[in-house]
Amino acid sequence: MISVLKEYKKRKIKYNLLFKKQEKYIGNLSNLRLATFVLGLMILIIMYILRRHFIFDFIVLVMIILFCYLTYLHKKMERKKNYLNVLYEINKTSIKRLEGEWKTFQDIGEDFIDKNHNYSYDLDVFGKGSLFQWINTAHTHIGRQKLKQILTEKPENKQNIYDRQSAVVELGQKIYFRQRLEAEGKVICNDKQNPQELFLWMKQRSNYILKNKVIWILRILSVVTTITTLTLLVKILYYVLSVFFGTYKSAPKIFYIIPYYIPIFFILIQCIILRMKKEDRMKNLIIAEKYNCSIKAYKNMLTHIEKRKFKSKYIINLCKELYNNGQNASKQIDVFSKICESIANRRNMLYFILNPILMIEYYWTISIEKWKIQSGNNFEKWINIIAELEALCSIAVIKYDNPNWSMPKIIDGPSKIIAKNMGHPLLREKRVCNNLKLEETYPVMLITGSNMSGKSTFMRTIGINIVLAYAGAPVCAEQFYCTIMEMYSCMRINDNLGQSISSFYAEILKIKSIVEASKEGKKVLSLLDEIFKGTNSRDRHIGAITLVNQLNRTGNLGVISTHDLELGEMAKHKDSKIKNYHFSEYYRENKIYFDYKLKNGISSTRNAVYLMKLAGIKIGEINEDE
Repeated sequence: MISVLKEYKKRKIKYNLLFKKQEKYIGNLSNLRLATFVLGLMILIIMYILRRHFIFDFIVLVMIILFCYLTYLHKKMERKKNYLNVLYEINKTSIKRLEGEWKTFQDIGEDFIDKNHNYSYDLDVFGKGSLFQWINTAHTHIGRQKLKQILTEKPENKQNIYDRQSAVVELGQKIYFRQRLEAEGKVICNDKQNPQELFLWMKQRSNYILKNKVIWILRILSVVTTITTLTLLVKILYYVLSVFFGTYKSAPKIFYIIPYYIPIFFILIQCIILRMKKEDRMKNLIIAEKYNCSIKAYKNMLTHIEKRKFKSKYIINLCKELYNNGQNASKQIDVFSKICESIANRRNMLYFILNPILMIEYYWTISIEKWKIQSGNNFEKWINIIAELEALCSIAVIKYDNPNWSMPKIIDGPSKIIAKNMGHPLLREKRVCNNLKLEETYPVMLITGSNMSGKSTFMRTIGINIVLAYAGAPVCAEQFYCTIMEMYSCMRINDNLGQSISSFYAEILKIKSIVEASKEGKKVLSLLDEIFKGTNSRDRHIGAITLVNQLNRTGNLGVISTHDLELGEMAKHKDSKIKNYHFSEYYRENKIYFDYKLKNGISSTRNAVYLMKLAGIKIGEINEDE
């Protein structure tokens, strides 16, 4: 991990130096623009005084060209500076992740929190201090959605997991590819923008605008209008310049062939045409403008993806989908991006002047519709490929940052989890590792132990490593074997006042879903923390025994924690497949300590009374009559 940290620090320093150099270049360029303007202005004044009109016109032209070029260069360098700053921030974030400061990251996946999900809420997959907050490097809306899907859905088969593993192993080493892809995603103006509206729009067609007769008429009309309008403008310009230079002359007779009212007449006709079906055209323009920034980012991300060569068959097969009609996706989206860019820049006076003359609005719409016919049906597929790679890069961060973690083995046959030195991936220096063997011989693990001894954390450790294993990520263990199962948890239960559901009944509903899944013949892993804690001790004891026996019969895997030490007696029954484990504490100098190590057998210690005393409750003074 030290070498990984060094690499991040080296890259952070590198991008910071490049950023400062770029700032210096931009400062020099700004000074050059100012000097060019001042010098040009001085020469213009001198030429005007000397009445060197030809040189004056030439200098004006040179100044305009030079100023435009310097402006273009300035924008280009500003973009590069922004990228360098983003890459600097990415490496700064990576250092924080390694040093345990990742809980300050802003994107916690709050929008994905689902208290009714089988396990994600209990295992802290989303929210503050969550797995998502720790690993996420996806910034597009659909990329975040894809990562959420991978972390919350059971894979179809083990090949699906192994495909992801191969991609994660390769991407783990491609640090530049991952960081540049993240940087491209980060520049999106609105990363929360759901592209579903864009995907639907891509598949819609405005057939009326593409009818040959309509296009033919529009082209002839706009050409005639443009020519006639130009003649009028030339006459006006000729008059203005001649007055300005004090050499008034009428424009050449050729420009008087077309009367001034002809271009005005054609412009009025085109204004009427522009009013026809305006709502349909405006819908196209509004959507193109709305997603302009996202489309530009998608284009840049696809360009970055297409430039790289991969060895993983899974990624190679993904990238094969980026070609259509002999053209790669980035070039096709680049064409569309330029259309959207011009539409986004239409909010100015020049557009309102030129649109009635050149029918720009119609030509934009025609260009959009032609592009949608050629490439629109593939657009969603291309963006989904970006999302898949963003999600895989997020998972690959785990592989790169934790080179000593193992890639899990997915096995067939009866449900099984075997782990050596397994720890919770989010705990770092507080992590205590334990071995685990949960299989057909003893499919139910009953864990007893005192308060704060580590029962709940151990169960979350099992669950979160299963989530990582199914996602194709490395797990926090030396060795890890498991089968593909439906995972259910019942750990963090709260009242739902809106639906008038008590915590006890909410727990019953969760357990009901586990029992029903078992009856359907699914392979189930259940993680149950302090079952039936919302009722009295007698009912809790009866319910727990019944549930444990039922899970015992199904042959699925179950990990159950409890304070009810009497439940441990079930393991003594002849046909029982339950095995007892416990966590314990020890005392030193009037202080309580926990080793968080899993041990065989039933717990022999209790610490509730001791903890009450630490809280200031004088146990010996309680009046029993009360």
